[in-house]
Amino acid sequence: MEEFDVDEVLQQALDRLTLLAEATSALTSTLDLIKGLRRVCRIAVPRLGDWCVVDLLGERDRPERVCVTHRDPAALPVGRLEGELPPLPDRDGGPLARVLRGAGPLLLTEFPSRARARNALSARQLELFEQLGADTAIIAPLRARRRVLGALTVARVTGHAALEEQDLALVEDLAHRIALAVDNARLHQETQRIAERLQRSLLPDLPHHLDLAARYSPSRTTAEVGGDWYDSFPLPNGNTTLIIGDVTGHDLRSAVTMSQLRNMLRGIGCDRQEPPGHILRRLDLAHHNLYGGATASCIYAVLTGPTAGPWALDYSNAGHLPPLLVTHDGDTRYLEEGHGILLGVDPGRHRPHGKEPLPAHSTLLLYTDGLIERRGESLDHGLTRLRQHAAALARESVNVFCDELLSGLAHDSTDDVALLALRLPPGP
Repeated sequence: MEEFDVDEVLQQALDRLTLLAEATSALTSTLDLIKGLRRVCRIAVPRLGDWCVVDLLGERDRPERVCVTHRDPAALPVGRLEGELPPLPDRDGGPLARVLRGAGPLLLTEFPSRARARNALSARQLELFEQLGADTAIIAPLRARRRVLGALTVARVTGHAALEEQDLALVEDLAHRIALAVDNARLHQETQRIAERLQRSLLPDLPHHLDLAARYSPSRTTAEVGGDWYDSFPLPNGNTTLIIGDVTGHDLRSAVTMSQLRNMLRGIGCDRQEPPGHILRRLDLAHHNLYGGATASCIYAVLTGPTAGPWALDYSNAGHLPPLLVTHDGDTRYLEEGHGILLGVDPGRHRPHGKEPLPAHSTLLLYTDGLIERRGESLDHGLTRLRQHAAALARESVNVFCDELLSGLAHDSTDDVALLALRLPPGP
C-alpha cells in the first residue's frame, strides 16, 4: 500500500511538471501574446480546472479580460466575456482586485451573489462565477520584475475534485510563467516601437516637384532596426536622384551604416554630378576607407529630361534587385543594365551604369528584398508575383500603388521593406 502511495505521488509530480513544460512551450511557440495565452488555457483546462481566465492590466492599470477557456465550449454564455473590465477600485474590491494589487494566490471556496458586490469590478467577477459555475477557484497574480501584470483564475465546478491549498503552488508557478511571457512580449513590443521610430527618423522627406511616394514597413518578427533605406533629392544641375539600398544585417550597426552611406551618397552626388557608376564607386571607396567591414546593395539613379519630357533614367546597380518599370497600360519589365557587385566587396572595381527611356505616365518602382523574398521560394517566383501585382495597379495613384503592394505582398514578410515609386506625367 505504501509503495502505491509513493507511485501516486511521483505520478502527480510528473503530471505537474509536464503541464508546466507544455505551458512554457505554448508561450514560447508564438510571438502573438494572446494566441499563446489561449494555448496555455487550453492546456490548463481540464487538467487543472474546468475553466480558466486571464486578465491583464493595461494602460493606467485598467484590467482587461483577454482569454476565457471552458472545458465545454457550449457552456460559455452567448455574450462576449472578454474585453475591458471596470477600473480597480480605490479600496477593497474583492479577491480579483486584491490579487491585481499584489496579494495572492488566493483560494476561494465561497462565492457571494452579485448583489453583495461593493463595486463594478467585483460585480463582474462574481457574475463570471455565476455564469460559468464554481465550487472552488484560485486567483493568482501574474507578477514579473516586482510588478503585477494581471491575474490568472482557475476554477472547478461542483462534481469535480475541489481545488485545495496544495494546488496553490502549481497555479502560482503557472501564473509566474505566464507573467514572464507577458512581460517579454511587452518589452518586445516597446523595443519594436522604439526601433521603428529610430528607423523612420533616419528616412528623408521626398522632393515635392515630382509625383513620388515612399513606404517603409518594419519587420514583424524582430525588434531590431534594419538597414533598408530610400532617398531622393534634387541635384544642382536640376536632375533628381532616386535611391534605394539595403545594408547587410539587421541590428543597430546596420542602421548606423545605412545612415552613413546615405549621407555620404548625398554629399558625393551633389558635389560630383558624375555618371551613377562613378558616384557609387566613390561611395564605395569612401566607406571602405572611413568605416569598412560592411556590405550593402544600392541603386543610384538620376532622372533626366525637361519638365514636360521626354525622360530617361541614368542608373547604376550595386548588387540590388532590378527596378521595375510599369507602363500606364500595365506592361512591365525589369531594368537589368548597369548591374555590378555589392558595395564593400571590391571598392576599386569599375562600376557600370545603364540608361533607359521612361514612357510618359509610367511608374518606376525601387524596392528592397523584403517585398518579394520568401523562405523556401525561388527569387524568380517573387519577381513574377511583383510584376503581376504592379501591372494590376498601373492606373492607381502612386500612393495607392505603394499601399496595395505592401498589403498584398509584404503582409507576411519577415524582413523590413522599403519602397520608392515615381509616377511620370502624362506627357505633352
